[in-house]
Amino acid sequence: PSTLEVKRQRRAQKKGLARRLTQEQIRAGTPEPVEGREHVYVQTELYLEEISDHIIEVDGECQTDEFLDRPPTPLFIPAKTGKDVATQIEEGELFDFDIEVKPILEVLVGKTVEQALLEVMEEEELAQLWSHQRAFTELRNAEFAELQRLEEQDRRIREEKERRRLEHLEKLRKQKETAEKIAARAFAQRYLADLIPSVFNNLHDSGFFYDPIERDIETEFLPWLMSEVEETLQKKVLGRMVLDSLIRMVVEKRLDEFSRPLPSDQTEAPAEEPRETDAAPQVSGEADAADQPVEEKEETDQLVAEE
Repeated sequence: PSTLEVKRQRRAQKKGLARRLTQEQIRAGTPEPVEGREHVYVQTELYLEEISDHIIEVDGECQTDEFLDRPPTPLFIPAKTGKDVATQIEEGELFDFDIEVKPILEVLVGKTVEQALLEVMEEEELAQLWSHQRAFTELRNAEFAELQRLEEQDRRIREEKERRRLEHLEKLRKQKETAEKIAARAFAQRYLADLIPSVFNNLHDSGFFYDPIERDIETEFLPWLMSEVEETLQKKVLGRMVLDSLIRMVVEKRLDEFSRPLPSDQTEAPAEEPRETDAAPQVSGEADAADQPVEEKEETDQLVAEE
């Protein structure tokens, strides 16, 4: 590019930078927060964007083939055309400092005065904001204190109301309990007027009042008597069983003797016949022995009957 274009671009960049700095200085800043509060950054753009502490990072790799470094491109120099011409400019022909600096000074002074006025207006506005904020804080504190006082008064009224209600309920409960006690006492007196005679009659009918001698005979003597009678009857039955077994043994023995055949020598010798008479007394003795337990049995029956 030509030298004039480069100068023009640099001049435009300087003007833009100066304009940006001027706008930043003119823009009113945010006042400092009051004690106990802090400013919070809020997005006001049309499209909100997510604010994250960590920037998303992605690692990527690429392998390329080795190649030789390309030599730098030489600076383009256009070919010279035409003829060189020079012009002599004397002092004061193109630029007069006193005349040219006047608009620049007017602009600088005007901007300075304007910036000073803006700062003074901003300070006055901040002072008004602070005064309004202090007044609002005082009003809010007064309203909060009044609200607390009203809440405390309402709480005391509710507690007093609840206490009075509980006292009234307790009074009604005591009155009801006293009336029930009086009614119960009167009913108990009326109900227990003839209770003692009826209780004694029921106890007498149920057998709680008894003769001790009769009770002793029923509980002590009669069980002992029945046990003794049962023991005597068991002995009697045992005696009968023993007697029956003896009679059975004697009868079986005599049956065996009579059923046995006589030997031949006894049939031929008649002199030995009197042995039968000897055996007869033996049998009679055995019968007497068998009758003797029968007599003892009858005596025991008589004793049991007498008892």
